[in-house]
Amino acid sequence: MKQGSILVKNHSHDSIAQVAWLYHVGNLSQQEISDKLGISRFKIVRMLAEAKQLGVVRIAIEHNTTTTLELADRLVEKFELKEAQVAPTPRNGSNADARRAVGIVAAAFLARIALASQPITVGLGWGRTLGHMADNLVGVTSPELTFVSLMGLLNRADPTQPVDVCVRLAALTSGKANLLPAPFVVDDKAACDIILKQRLVKETLEIARGADYAITSVGECHDGAVLFESGLFTAEQIEQLRDNEVVADCCGVFFTADGGVADIPLNGCTPCAKPNEMPHTDMTLLAGGVSKHVATMAVLQAKFTDRLFVDENLARKLLEDDGGRS
Repeated sequence: MKQGSILVKNHSHDSIAQVAWLYHVGNLSQQEISDKLGISRFKIVRMLAEAKQLGVVRIAIEHNTTTTLELADRLVEKFELKEAQVAPTPRNGSNADARRAVGIVAAAFLARIALASQPITVGLGWGRTLGHMADNLVGVTSPELTFVSLMGLLNRADPTQPVDVCVRLAALTSGKANLLPAPFVVDDKAACDIILKQRLVKETLEIARGADYAITSVGECHDGAVLFESGLFTAEQIEQLRDNEVVADCCGVFFTADGGVADIPLNGCTPCAKPNEMPHTDMTLLAGGVSKHVATMAVLQAKFTDRLFVDENLARKLLEDDGGRS
């Protein structure tokens, strides 16, 4: 007998194997098998169930999605997450391709959030992957959604900065946007403290810290990275990052490789809603591209992430790294 998906265990199971073959490989309906073999339809149903129980039938799903589902399960286990999603990407795909793929996954997650019947507040970080999330959100209308920026403004127009992403998503969903009226970074802690005392800043940060969900991305901290080339930091602040082996930022907080918050003055110069100030918020981290491996691992070890959405190649790299939780 041709095997295909059907494995005949022994001759005592011939009748069960025949029914299973006709159903799974021959594509006959249960009624057609009943008519062909002269066996009641009820018995056909029972024999098909027995075929699975006895191992006569083994079902294997062959699709790229099964690989990404397995990777997601392993990420959940390793990093103790509520959820992980892995976007399929070719092994030789670019970092830009990876960011777009993760943005699509994040857009689907945001659409899922929007199904809630009660008001939902979503805090937003910044970055190219969040921009792709906004690009790929379609068909979602929910006046119950409020988007709030977790961080301040960049000094240039950019479709990936928190304000622009908030405004775009609010317009797309007929929701509302709350914008943090502050710069992303200031020159010193004294200036930051003054900004944090301003009424509109305090009101927006209160909304941000009480958000139901937050969707953020992870930034790399090294020469050539977006943050280093952005012109946002003074030369002294760049030196702080270099000298203290800072590898990542998330929501305006700078981390060392072990997930610790870097002990540098710059961490007191970013008016923002910090993850450790949002204990009741469901935190989702987006990361695309293997270049984000070290930075993503650092943020995951800070242990505030509830959900992780990454591309397939980055997922494999994170699972290979023995520096995370296991």
